[in-house]
Amino acid sequence: MAMGSGGGEGGGRKGIFDDLAGMAGGAFSIMAAVRAEAEAMAKAQAEAMVQKLDLVRREDLDAALEVARRAREQAEALAERVAALEHRLAALEAPAGSEDQG
Repeated sequence: MAMGSGGGEGGGRKGIFDDLAGMAGGAFSIMAAVRAEAEAMAKAQAEAMVQKLDLVRREDLDAALEVARRAREQAEALAERVAALEHRLAALEAPAGSEDQG
């Protein structure tokens, strides 16, 4: 019987440690859940502030800048084409104008 009571005593200590470990694990999981909830709330608040301040995301700004760059390049290319066409037109009109005067 002495062994049975000794085993029971050791089992009691093990049970206490198991209980403590379970409580610690539960506390950690609660803390993790609280942290996740706090992060979600902070993100929601930040997004609401961005909407209120009418700010844009970096990706949206980069996309708009790329569209503007392409439009500027196309405008420059068209300006060059117009200048070349005007030069050709002036060259075609110059001889015709000199014949009328002569």
